[in-house]
Order: sequence, then structure tokens, then C-alpha cells
Amino acid sequence: MATQSTSLVSLQDPIDVSLSDIESELQKIWLAQSPNGDSQAVPVATRAATFSLVVYDSDDTQQLLSRLGFYSGPIDGIAGPRMTAALKAAQAHYGLPVTGERDAATLDHLRQEYARKQAGDFEGIGERYAADIRSGGVADVIASQNPCRVIALCPTLGPDTGVTAQVAAYCPIKKQSRSSLICCEYITLQGTTEALGRVTELIPSLAIGDLPKFLWWKGGLDSNPELLTTIAPLFDSIIVDSSEFTQPITDLRQVAELMAKGLPIADLNWRRLGAWQELSAEAFDPPERRAAIHEIDRVTVDYEKGNPTQALLFLGWLASRLKWQPTEFKVESGDYEIYQIQLLGADQRVIEAELAGIPTGDRGEILGDLIDLKLASTNLKADCSTIICSETRGCMRMESGGGAQVAKTYQVNPLSEQTAELLLSQQLQRWGQDLLYEESFLIVQQILDLIES
Repeated sequence: MATQSTSLVSLQDPIDVSLSDIESELQKIWLAQSPNGDSQAVPVATRAATFSLVVYDSDDTQQLLSRLGFYSGPIDGIAGPRMTAALKAAQAHYGLPVTGERDAATLDHLRQEYARKQAGDFEGIGERYAADIRSGGVADVIASQNPCRVIALCPTLGPDTGVTAQVAAYCPIKKQSRSSLICCEYITLQGTTEALGRVTELIPSLAIGDLPKFLWWKGGLDSNPELLTTIAPLFDSIIVDSSEFTQPITDLRQVAELMAKGLPIADLNWRRLGAWQELSAEAFDPPERRAAIHEIDRVTVDYEKGNPTQALLFLGWLASRLKWQPTEFKVESGDYEIYQIQLLGADQRVIEAELAGIPTGDRGEILGDLIDLKLASTNLKADCSTIICSETRGCMRMESGGGAQVAKTYQVNPLSEQTAELLLSQQLQRWGQDLLYEESFLIVQQILDLIES
């Protein structure tokens, strides 16, 4: 069951302001909260002074679907039921595979159709709904749990007419009573990617003083690389969700480039692996199995086809713990997407790993989620055979491969609270370097280098 977010009350609905008046207009909101206009009195509501969060939603899927007439909801970056239904409708209309997924082929086709519409050569179903460029839903979820200043950067489609600004203020209603509300300021900047690129100096100046600054870059990293490269060094943490990468291998390479510059990266998708990592470690806790962990030389990981980042990160974690180095890489494409990776252990043992993208008819909310995995050895006397699978899908595929009678089998309980918004609210409370992630990603980067070669 999903956690209910704290209720929000609007202290100030969004109002249009000029870029030069953003701070003064926000100040007016707080002055208005002082009883009888007395600036010395205890205000009814005050501005939070915790941290600033900049949200860049690079995904233009909702805007494209709206402009082409398939989507009627708000442009908020949330991939809910209406978004899935709109994707399926568009895919059916254009003769694409009807998956409801935001894949690269669908995005490319939507962009082509929108370009044709702009050129007057449009065969879509017509724009039945007015685009609602509010992008407020996502950040409201965060504001309800972590009062702060939220700066939303919203790339828009269409001609470049500059950047427009809105300010607003929202207050979470907590159960515990307090004399005044601690509220979140909300600044929204809208414009084309080119227009937003011209206000890069303004963006960091909107953050509050010397408080921590976070950048949440939603979607792929290739949508506005110039803006990302320019503003990324200004933040204490750059947060991504690799499950949303539309070009996973390309985007992972960009993550590697940012990390090579010493920039602190946090991947929300990494946090989804926690249960799989814990069970893998638990399987070798008993003393009689502990030594056998070094006999592992066969690793099989199944994931939902479409995004291999979770599988790569898991293998990176396992290899970093066991001191394995990747040496060879092969890929097989088709109904299944299979990565075959050879690694070399510290004792010169050769390890064969297979990451298999499995097509599923009922894919989960997170594209690329792990389905199951198996750790085994060619040494049949070694007590290291381990199967871990999702409770919702079972262990049938791994067990059918043989050896299940001697394998330790574990099931990962389904986790319903792994949406990007909820994981982000947790990440904002534990900012700083994640050395385990960095060490694991170093292995992923070495695999990426093999793919490149």
C-alpha cells in the first residue's frame, strides 16, 4: 500500500512574475502572513530554511501526448494510469507496439509527428485538450515531506519566446500542532531548452543562501546536456533515476562523465536494489557457506526487458565486493536482450555473468526491475548455489535451470513504495557521498568501456 502524502494547503496560488521580481514577490507572501502587517509579530506561516531543490523534468512525453491530442492530464512528470492509457492510444494510432511504455521508438515517433504538426502536415487525432504546463504534482509530493524551496525548470515545446516565471507557496499540514506553518516556496521557470540555457546564472542565485542545494534531473541526461554540464557543479548532490533513462547505456556513460569530474551523484534506482543485496549477503552469512562465496563463477540475472541499469548495478555491486574485474562483453538482441559478461577474479578464476532482459506482458511500474537471479559454481561440491526471486513472479525460471534441489532459495517481498518521489524524499535526508555506489558504478563503467570497444 502506498504511503499517503501529507496534506498541502496553498498559501499562495501560482502567480506570474517577471524574472527580476521573483525574490520581491516571494517576500510579499511572507510579509502578508504577519498579523496586522506587523513584521515583528509571530507570523502565521514562515518560509522553510532547510535546503533548495531544483527539479529539471527533461521528459517531454506528456507534452507531446497532450499537443497531439492523446493526453488530458496535467504536465506533472508522473507516469500514472492516464499517462499509460495515452501512450497506448498513441501507439495504437501510429501502428507501434502497444505497450504503454515510454520507450525510445515511441518518443521518436511522437517527436516526428509533432514536428509534422508544426509544419502543417499533421495526421494525428487533433488537439482535443489544452496543454496544462504546471509541473507541480511531483514537487508537491516532496514539499509535503521536506519543506524547502523548490525551483522547477520546465522545458516547453514550441517557439522560443523566452523564459516565464511563476511563484507560489504551499504548506504541509502536520498532525502535530504548532503555532505557525513551515511552508515551501515554489518557483517555476518555463521556456524552451534554448531559453532555459540562457538563464543558467539565475538558477543558482534562486537557491537559499548557504543551505544545501540538490538537483533532481528527471528522465534522460541527453535532453539538455549543455544546461546539465553548466549547472551540475553548483549543487551538493545531483539526483537521477536510471530507471527513467530512455537511452540507458548512453545515459550511464554521461553519469560516468559527471562522476569523473568529482560530482556527487545519487541514483534512486540504486536504492531499489537494497533487498536483493541484503538477501544475497544473508545467503552467505552462515559459517558453513561463507568460504563458498569465493567459488561463485556463474551469475544469472533476469530483469524486465527495456532497461538494464538495475541488472548492471547489481552485477557492479557483486563484482566490487568479490574483487572481480570485467574483461569481455557480448550482447544478443531479439525477443530477449542478453548481455554476456566475463569477469576475472583476484585468484584468476573466470566468472561468467548473464544479464537477461525478459519480455513481460504485465510489466511493473519500474522499467527494468529485477525478476530473479542465481549465483552458482562449476564446482559441484561448492555449497554456494543461491536463487533469489521476486515474490510476485516466483522462482520457476531459475529453478527450471537445474540444481534447485541444492540451492538456497529466497524471495524478495514486493515493495510498493519505490516510486521516484518517495525515494527522493528519503534521499534528501541522507545526502553525501555513497562510497558503495561509487565502487559499484566503477565496475559498471568498466563494462561500459567494453561495450564501447
